[in-house]
This record gives sequence, C-alpha cells and structure tokens, in this order.
Amino acid sequence: MEKSMAEMQQEVDRYISQFKEGYFSPLSMMARMSEEVGELAREVNHQFGEKPKKADEADNSIELELGDILFITICFANSLGIDLTEAHNKVMHKFTTRDADRWTKINTD
Repeated sequence: MEKSMAEMQQEVDRYISQFKEGYFSPLSMMARMSEEVGELAREVNHQFGEKPKKADEADNSIELELGDILFITICFANSLGIDLTEAHNKVMHKFTTRDADRWTKINTD
C-alpha cells in the first residue's frame, strides 16, 4: 500500500503517542539517527566493501536499515513539528535552482 509522507508522519505519531515516554529529546534523536546511519554503513560495507560479515552476525539488510533511518527521521520531524513534505519541496527547489547546471544532463542536444 502506497502512503504519502503525511500519512507516514501520522502513522508514526499514532504509534509513538501510545507510550507515556513519547518522542525522545532532539539530542537523543540525533544520537539514534547517528547509530542508524552507522548500521547502514556497516551493511553497505558488508555488501559492497571489502569487509565480509562474520558467521554469527545478524542478517540485516540495506532496506531495513534505510527503513530505520526513515522512521527516526519521521520521529525527529514530528517531535519538532516539521512537515517532511514541505521540507522535501524546499530541498528540491534548492537543488533544481542552485544546481540546475551543475551536472551533465541526459539527452541534452
């Protein structure tokens, strides 16, 4: 089932809102995000780098690690009242204007 970013933010908020602890503080969320990015780096290194997994290591995946990063990103945004769709639109505007001629485009005549 396809979900919009707004629907994902609402879904995460419903999940977090059922717990007394609620969202972590911004500093704790930053630490969690850093941890998750490190776990993604480890998986990428195992799959594409020179460091194979140990025989007893858990079978994680890049997909799951990216999902963890998305979840913590949504938590972080929700805790600060940030609309991620709006944030995405602002970032895309920045890239399409600032970097409009930075890269070689496909099919340019």
